[in-house]
Amino acid sequence: MSNGNGTLMCAIRGPILLIALGTLLAVDHFGSWGFWRTWPVLIILFGVLKLLERVALRPPSPPPDVQGGYQP
Repeated sequence: MSNGNGTLMCAIRGPILLIALGTLLAVDHFGSWGFWRTWPVLIILFGVLKLLERVALRPPSPPPDVQGGYQP
């Protein structure tokens, strides 16, 4: 069962990447750096978002065993 944070990360990943792409293309058009020098930022951003998604979707740890208790 997934929690709301993982669902939120999945929902915002695409828009964040599109905003980053648009920003990099604007820098290419108006700035002094070309897109060919800045496109690796997209790969880094995608990796960071996937890492945050994985952390948000991590299942809760199981409760510790009680020593001497009944285990079926």
